[in-house]
Amino acid sequence: MENPNANRRQTSEWSVCSAFPGFKELVLVCCEGFGLSGLAMIADGCRQIRVFDLIECGVDYDDGVDWLSYFPETGTTCLESLIFDCVEVPVNFDALESLVARSPSLKKLRLNGTVTIQELYRLIGRAPQLTHLGTGAFNPMDAAPGEEQELDLSSAFDSLKYLTCLSGFRDMVAGYLPSIQPVCANLTSLNFSYADINAEQLKPIISRCNKLQIFWVLDSVHDEGLRAVAAACKDLRELRVFPADVREESDSPVSDVGLLAISEGCRKLRSILYFCNKMTNAAVVAMSKNCPELVVFRLCIMGRHAPDHLTGEPMDEGFGAIVMNCKKLRRLAVSGLLTDKAFNYIGQHGKLVRTLSVAFAGDSDMGLTYILQGCPEMQKLEIRDSPFGDTALLSGLHHYCNMRFLWMSSCKLTLGGCKEVARRLPQVVVEVISDHSRTGPNLPPLDEKDLNQEIEKLYLYRSLEGRRSDAPEFVKIL
Repeated sequence: MENPNANRRQTSEWSVCSAFPGFKELVLVCCEGFGLSGLAMIADGCRQIRVFDLIECGVDYDDGVDWLSYFPETGTTCLESLIFDCVEVPVNFDALESLVARSPSLKKLRLNGTVTIQELYRLIGRAPQLTHLGTGAFNPMDAAPGEEQELDLSSAFDSLKYLTCLSGFRDMVAGYLPSIQPVCANLTSLNFSYADINAEQLKPIISRCNKLQIFWVLDSVHDEGLRAVAAACKDLRELRVFPADVREESDSPVSDVGLLAISEGCRKLRSILYFCNKMTNAAVVAMSKNCPELVVFRLCIMGRHAPDHLTGEPMDEGFGAIVMNCKKLRRLAVSGLLTDKAFNYIGQHGKLVRTLSVAFAGDSDMGLTYILQGCPEMQKLEIRDSPFGDTALLSGLHHYCNMRFLWMSSCKLTLGGCKEVARRLPQVVVEVISDHSRTGPNLPPLDEKDLNQEIEKLYLYRSLEGRRSDAPEFVKIL
């Protein structure tokens, strides 16, 4: 069946190409509503394009267009950056290889998971000038028998004299990991967030990464792997430790031990995202003292209401220390067992916090009230599964016009409280959202006369264009 939006979409994409013949840069981040044919039109119509980056986008694959073959087939291109790791369909490798070979200015190339390690080997040979590389799949996949043994991947990476940023490693065969050692000494950014590796596999790599400033990794490296990071990467500015197993009941192999090691070894740290099951106030307090330049602190203790696993106390003092000692803090995510005391700390000392995420935390309305009345720079506030109700919501009326948005789900808000915000702040858009995935598409309409009914989700935001006209049935704009 034809996509009913295809003609409209193609007309829009063609208009971009015809209206901007000198179009040079296209960067789409977390976008959707376009397909492979749209990419083909840009490639074909914008002959001077230098940057063609698709980052975490949702692409429609129904048309099946071989979009890479639409780039000019002859002559050199102006391409400096080509990022398409989110485009999950197989690519025409011959077209890709030819394009890379005809792009002497190409510095950034991030491949999707359908590009094999043999194809990566060939592409590296065509582009020794690369500074940023996303490897795609890091395994032989459907290689011909014996072909994988013929690769001298280490020599290929050794030819990348300018490489500073390395990512990818999807479906990685760990035996290939040592091949990146020749580039490690120059790396400032390394992303292993798709690589399920252990500490022993990480150590020979990370020990060579003495210039590293950005590192993303799975918790499969355990606390031992984080100790190796702390020992080698003294200039580290950003660390993200993701869960290899995202199930809530899973037991994370990193803990307060790894966090403490990082804080002691990486004292220039500015940003951290850390998923774990076990944490202590002592480790968080130590990080606040060892890394006072933190701008971003996101600690995600998986599981609900998890206390300090050694003392059984709430995590109030740890998060309190972060906002007290890290004077430049802009972004904060809190988790674990937290009382209103933690939110009082944030309201008193988090004067520069602009983004706050809260889950399964707080005792009463006072917790949110402390935040809304104490954090003048707050722009983005996300709250779920917390005991905050109408009193807390109404305490922020003075602030909502200055915020980007407030999102609350599974709290204790009523329709009446949300309507009161909409009545008193007509310049702010107030949306009440039903959980249609749980209740089904035949959900009865919201009874606007029952002001005491609890609402599932609230999305409050400022908008220059006012209320949107495309809200689905499960969204009610008050």
